[in-house]
Amino acid sequence: MKLYTVDLSKKKEIDRLWNSLEEGPDILVNNAGIYPFKGFLKVEESFYEHVLGTNLDAVYWMCQNMIRKRGKKGGVIVNVSSIEAVVSFDEDLAHYSIAKSGVIALTRALAKEHGRRGFRVNAILPGGIITTGTKATAKRVLKFDLKLIKTGYDFRQRLPIGRFGRPDEVARMVLVLSSDLASYVHGATIPIDGGFLAV
Repeated sequence: MKLYTVDLSKKKEIDRLWNSLEEGPDILVNNAGIYPFKGFLKVEESFYEHVLGTNLDAVYWMCQNMIRKRGKKGGVIVNVSSIEAVVSFDEDLAHYSIAKSGVIALTRALAKEHGRRGFRVNAILPGGIITTGTKATAKRVLKFDLKLIKTGYDFRQRLPIGRFGRPDEVARMVLVLSSDLASYVHGATIPIDGGFLAV
């Protein structure tokens, strides 16, 4: 196994990564993402481009490189979107929401265009998952950010399952989608959200 360090917001680095591979992997999981909070009217161009570059453009270029590299051998692509692409629950994340909506649109387009070439392309929509990023956001609660406290409370109240999710619960769905257990699942967007979108 080899590890690579790549700035996914830069297409040149993505291309360099794929050019260094003799044969592309048969499974690609686009899981990188950032979600910095910033009010819509305060977002400047460099901030916007960085968020979209990491959350949407990188997914586009990674998929393009894989499909080009694998050719008729096909493969599996799992793109990680977000429930924020479907329901904008948190404020100050318009930039994040549109990027993750774009991931869903890209997933469906690639499923339609490249399914007959042996590629299965799906997206997952995690929500309410305890990660390093969500833990960092939760620390703002300790500073008595009342708006954030209310958002967190409202979010949890909306979860029919009554708890937040763990990263391994997302990983297990990615594992299923990457395997032959999901051989007829194609172009799907699958929530992993404790029922958040069901309410």
